[in-house]
Amino acid sequence: MRKLVYYVGVTIDGYLAGPEGQTDFFPVGPEMAAWIGRTYPETLPTHVRSHFGVADAPNQRFDTVVMGLGTYRPGLDAGIPSPYAHLRQYVISTTLGAIDDPAVELVDTDPVALIRRLKAEDTKKDVWLAGGGRLAASVLPEIDALVVKSYPIAAGDGIPAFRGAFSPTAFRPTSRESIGDGTSITWFDRAD
Repeated sequence: MRKLVYYVGVTIDGYLAGPEGQTDFFPVGPEMAAWIGRTYPETLPTHVRSHFGVADAPNQRFDTVVMGLGTYRPGLDAGIPSPYAHLRQYVISTTLGAIDDPAVELVDTDPVALIRRLKAEDTKKDVWLAGGGRLAASVLPEIDALVVKSYPIAAGDGIPAFRGAFSPTAFRPTSRESIGDGTSITWFDRAD
């Protein structure tokens, strides 16, 4: 069975975006950008992949992305209804109503059922949970692994990586890497 992996960037105080969804304050320098292009190229939106030199790079770890409306909305508002055309795309929302691109599937029912169905598929690549915090909290029992990019900046307020009911869930770190710009990446597996 494949895994659901929450690959996410956060501030050192645990926020994945500012209070209004801002992400432009994250200090993504050349070293971090190169690391993403080399290590997780499929997590770069299709329209920017050529800028990172990975336009035709194969999907290394994921073939499917699941995201909440807050994660999907910025691309949609910019006229990009299919931000990850190189992946199967699912948007979880009970308020969006419809998506005008057949490459993106809107799911307005229980996200856990979707995740369980995707995890049961017979494929070697994992499912990328792109966010946001509410969706991550709602599917926390199904998250098998985390890849947390911790940027050297404190936000003070914003959207937390998990926003939901109190539900302590143990993960164990399996690897850690530091980038010269001060960002650290930690891989976690669910603790049994």
